[in-house]
Amino acid sequence: MTTTPDDRLIRALLVDDEDLARGVLREYCARHEDVEIVGECANGFEAVQAIEAQRPDVVFLDVQMPRLDGFEVLELIEAPPLIVFVTAHDEYALAAFDVHACDYLQKPFAATRFDQALERVRERRRGRWQVDAETFAQLHDSARGPDAPLARVAVRRGGTVEVIPVARLDLLEARDDYVALHVGERSWLKPKTMSWFEQHLDPKGFLRVHRSYIINLARLRGVEAVTRDSHVAVLEGGQRVPVSKAGHKRLREVLG
Repeated sequence: MTTTPDDRLIRALLVDDEDLARGVLREYCARHEDVEIVGECANGFEAVQAIEAQRPDVVFLDVQMPRLDGFEVLELIEAPPLIVFVTAHDEYALAAFDVHACDYLQKPFAATRFDQALERVRERRRGRWQVDAETFAQLHDSARGPDAPLARVAVRRGGTVEVIPVARLDLLEARDDYVALHVGERSWLKPKTMSWFEQHLDPKGFLRVHRSYIINLARLRGVEAVTRDSHVAVLEGGQRVPVSKAGHKRLREVLG
């Protein structure tokens, strides 16, 4: 397939944990003279590094990957490029993709469907289209499903990416525009709000005991009175977490 002289070269990155799936994308890209594949990644960790190093125009991004999924990849990128999701998700998520993403390809897809997605990439490039971080967060919520609690959090420190199972968390602490995630003596900052975590963590396992603190109930060792009207939650690691009046009431309800 040819392209018009006015079209610029599209630098594409292919991200999928399946060799066969990347092979299909590679084959379909080769049919277009204006597409250059700048890299291939087999997992989300590689994708984060490649996106920042290569600065592709478009990423064909698998949603369902082990350890770090497609949405977690995007949460870790400061300036995401155009994204075409490659997914086998149910229809409830596809509706969100169609509105907010550049396009989606539902596996298995034919060459003609790939061509349509690539044409949308060309159109969006001409319009300098971008999706902000809030939209990506909404997409992530849609993909996870309304009733599925958060199971892990992807964070980065410098060039290192880590995935933290939420069951390992001792507590979460508000830090300006970030939330500090504490595991023992280690901590990471995540650009989210306490309200977001309160909404997405399993309420049976996590409780907001103060405007600035959410604790893992499995780590709770006891509650101590500091004064008549103030309390602290004592965690297994020895952390002493302030408890507000409302938080103390919620603790009493949870602990019976």
